[in-house]
Amino acid sequence: MPDALPIADLEHVLSHTGSHWESLRGKRLFITGGTGFFGRWLLESFALANDRLGLGATVLALTRDPAAFAKKAPPLANRRDIEFLQGDVRDFRFPSGRFDAVIHAATEASAKLNEENPLVMLDTIVAGTRRALDFAVHAGSKCFLLTSSGAVYGPQPPTVERVSEDFAGAPDPSAPNAAYGEAKRMGELLCHVYARKHGLDVKIARCFAFVGPGLPLDAHFAIGNFIRDALAGGPIVINGDGTPIRSYLYAADLAVWLWKILFAGANGRPYNVGSARLVSIAETAQAVVRALNGKNPIVIVQKPVAARAPSCYAPDASRARSELDLGEWIDLEEGVRRTAQWRQEKD
Repeated sequence: MPDALPIADLEHVLSHTGSHWESLRGKRLFITGGTGFFGRWLLESFALANDRLGLGATVLALTRDPAAFAKKAPPLANRRDIEFLQGDVRDFRFPSGRFDAVIHAATEASAKLNEENPLVMLDTIVAGTRRALDFAVHAGSKCFLLTSSGAVYGPQPPTVERVSEDFAGAPDPSAPNAAYGEAKRMGELLCHVYARKHGLDVKIARCFAFVGPGLPLDAHFAIGNFIRDALAGGPIVINGDGTPIRSYLYAADLAVWLWKILFAGANGRPYNVGSARLVSIAETAQAVVRALNGKNPIVIVQKPVAARAPSCYAPDASRARSELDLGEWIDLEEGVRRTAQWRQEKD
């Protein structure tokens, strides 16, 4: 069954972005990563806004395999206002014509790749970002949105409950898993260099953790794995000690945040994107069980180490809330319920 995103969620995105869409009337957008988790939400919410508001806007989305995506999502693939360009983000050919804005959402967020082949991780993010920026200049774009990551802050100190955009931390370059965070930092630096050199208006979204339809349930995302385990009727297995702290923003809210950062974010100013509700990994598993009215046992493989503070990966997103009037409208349990329902209906 084609896995279209829930229409109620897409209408939620439209209702919270409203008149901002007027800035795209008659415009052309270019999106990298258009068939990934972030990209799907951007494309489908764009399609609804274009239909409902009669914007006459168009999107060209870069993807490595348009045929596979067309098979998975024929309603998007068959639209006249959305076209697909086959290519790799590191060396894609430049399409002709002017594009008013570029959204760079392509990245390799794979923990497995980060661990096993960090050079590919670095190259994909850094070379891909530079290629997207070069294209933005070539196409006469005025605006460029980078989906960066909270990984740019490096390990969060136990004394810091939430990291703000002014936090001066950074990944440890000697750590084997630092490639992703360091590459995202370089991506942001490239954006600032291009902004100064070419007058490009750059918007930066530092994204944290999310849940929602389209999130892989078989990757390194703990909440996705928990939903998978719960739907399978088995125990929810936590391979660690359950103490790390996370926060989860629902995907429809994420799409609202990304669009509003593109539309109204300040040039060169990074915005954290994430939920204000902090939960441990064990509490996340409990929330999944509650949301799905299940009786799944929760198995925690390791015991917490005494006197060791739990690791934390959580944003202070007050800048986006105060400057862009962003909020969090769909809570964790409801987000889990919607994600599971979408997965069951799709399967």
